[in-house]
Amino acid sequence: MSERLQPGDTAPAFTLPDADGKEVSLADHKGRKVIVYFYPAALTPGCTKQACDFTDNLDVLAAAGYDVIGVSPDKPEKLAKFREKENLKVTLVGDPSKETLEAYGAFGEKKLYGKTVTGVIRSTVVVDEAGKVEHAFYNVKATGHVAKIIRDLGV
Repeated sequence: MSERLQPGDTAPAFTLPDADGKEVSLADHKGRKVIVYFYPAALTPGCTKQACDFTDNLDVLAAAGYDVIGVSPDKPEKLAKFREKENLKVTLVGDPSKETLEAYGAFGEKKLYGKTVTGVIRSTVVVDEAGKVEHAFYNVKATGHVAKIIRDLGV
């Protein structure tokens, strides 16, 4: 099981393809705060709710200096379908190798309907302007999570 990040840790660097196949790096956002959220799969009910919540609050978050990047193990083609179908404005990147998911502690054993399975652990990591972890939330709920983050960040 991968180690969970703690506030003060250096956020692991990543470069992953977005829905259009263009490379997106954490380093591209240096000097801004970044909310990196990890979700199991595009085009599923909970993940759709979460992505729509981030899209609906993107202006509020951007005004407070936050960029938002959603990471899943999906390929760019599926992310593009997800973005088009749900009219998403949030940046979505794919991590089919799961290296970034593991580096952030967002992949490993979890409980699903009472069974222990290995998969994506719905998580959100807030990275500050210097690339350090400001907050790390693990095993979050898809519904209501964005509102909670906004409250926790005082946005």
